[in-house]
Amino acid sequence: MRSSFGKVVLLVGACIVAGLSASGQTPAASAPLSMDLAITYDTSHANTVPGGNFWMQGGSVQIHGQFWHGLGIVADVEGLHTGDAHGTGVELNLVTATFGPRYTRSWAHRRYALFGQALAGDAYGFNGVFPATTGLVSSANSLALQVGGGMNLQFSRHLGMRAFEAAWLRTQLPNATTSVENNLRVGTGLVFKF
Repeated sequence: MRSSFGKVVLLVGACIVAGLSASGQTPAASAPLSMDLAITYDTSHANTVPGGNFWMQGGSVQIHGQFWHGLGIVADVEGLHTGDAHGTGVELNLVTATFGPRYTRSWAHRRYALFGQALAGDAYGFNGVFPATTGLVSSANSLALQVGGGMNLQFSRHLGMRAFEAAWLRTQLPNATTSVENNLRVGTGLVFKF
């Protein structure tokens, strides 16, 4: 049951995106469905409360469907890694699967769009050391909450760039203190529109 919540989040996200795609096939007076896929490089400054700080590197894949006046749904899967958590020489790998609403503001005569989002899902840490109540374990999972935003630059009808994305990511993996981790996530990458 370690990642059952994450599987449910991804399944619900896939169903909603599929439903939005199907609704875009029917004639309607409203604006057409807009879909995009972003592939980003991410770096994350992790802070266990109260504890040490360290950096993680990785990337994410996001699928976003915009369906009504800038409102949409986004699913985000991110993987991060460090070879030296807290200066201990211990590795840590983190995968998050989050899902939630996004609001995008774009202007017809400009080539950029700003967005903000609030996501929730599952965090899974592995190949690390997690001091749990039952002793040291090498993997753990928890709730993941993510709030942030960013800016996309449009190069052509189907290709753009994620100029920047910044988000606060909160996880609750066992860490021998408060079992709360606050992460500042920053990323950039490519955006493909459909």
